Amino acid sequence: MDEARTVLVIGGGAAGNTVTVLLRRAGLSVDLIEARDDWNATAGSGITLQGNALRVLRELGVWDRVEASGFGFDAVGITAPDGSVLHVAEDLRTGGDDLPATVGMQRPRLQQILMDAVRASGARVRLGSTATSLEQDADGVNVLFSDGTENRYDLVIAADGLGSTTRAAVGITEKPEPTGMAIWRVAAPRPAGVTRTDLAYGGPSYIAGYCPTSDTTLYAYVVEGNRDRTSIPPESYADEMRRLASAYGGFWPEITAHITDPAKVNYTWFEHMLVEGSWHRGRIVLVGDAAHCCPPTLAQGAALSMEDAWVLAQLLTENPSWDDALFQRYYERRIARVRPVVEASVQIGRWQLDGVRDADVPALMGRTMTMLKELP
Repeated sequence: MDEARTVLVIGGGAAGNTVTVLLRRAGLSVDLIEARDDWNATAGSGITLQGNALRVLRELGVWDRVEASGFGFDAVGITAPDGSVLHVAEDLRTGGDDLPATVGMQRPRLQQILMDAVRASGARVRLGSTATSLEQDADGVNVLFSDGTENRYDLVIAADGLGSTTRAAVGITEKPEPTGMAIWRVAAPRPAGVTRTDLAYGGPSYIAGYCPTSDTTLYAYVVEGNRDRTSIPPESYADEMRRLASAYGGFWPEITAHITDPAKVNYTWFEHMLVEGSWHRGRIVLVGDAAHCCPPTLAQGAALSMEDAWVLAQLLTENPSWDDALFQRYYERRIARVRPVVEASVQIGRWQLDGVRDADVPALMGRTMTMLKELP
């Protein structure tokens, strides 16, 4: 591997941070740019990381910090809207038997751990920076940045998320599409009895659930049909989520009492997308949400993004020729794994939207998670 090779990573989320650390470990020169000045350091409430995500985090060398910062568990509970526990299922350890099935974390805490790993790797990081022009030839890409500077790279990795401007700039026309559902999320103190994810199906919403994110915190969420976002003033977010959550029993009254600050409540539509055919154009290649996204019904968004980064980094560091054949191998290796997850995630929501009562959700989830136990 020629250590003089240079890579630009656009986007400092889970995929971009992961691929940056792995490529720097292999000795490549990596620049990472992130449009936000704060590097997404405070964005989001919580995140559910299943075993296949934990496997990548261990490869990054940050598993110890993730384990210490999050809350690990191996089961999921199904409850009635009144809080009565109907069933507790053991989760499959998709990352291997030596890792928990699931770790819940505060999303800003995970981002901080990944940011620290990028900094420690020696990558050059530029915040508040975007790529305004990408001009490529057979050997590399000339990049003009928003501050007027420019540089040339052997490869550009687009990790700039759902609304990827890089994806559009290279002529890939796929865009995220709404599934018909939306989710309210909030971080809150963890009641002492909450030691796993519990999901209530039914009631005034499709799903009401929560996930412990540390010894003292959790994040809670309520899933409903999507509404016109312009009809919901941000200052009413806490009132709206509290109204929906107040219909649920068990631990929900204690959680609901803390839904008071609209600035801490997030409302997001579920979306899905899968770029078909290839995830590259010349020397510009997509990873993570720039290439695919799915609703969080299987909690696999971040995991798939980090797996993309892991696989791409392996291929780049093990092969001397960075050509169309290599990038197509990356696509073919990932699409066979990503497509079933996207389709299953969308299908679970579609069954709920259509009111299908005899849908075998556990079987679909079981097949999908069993596939994810295999190495990507």
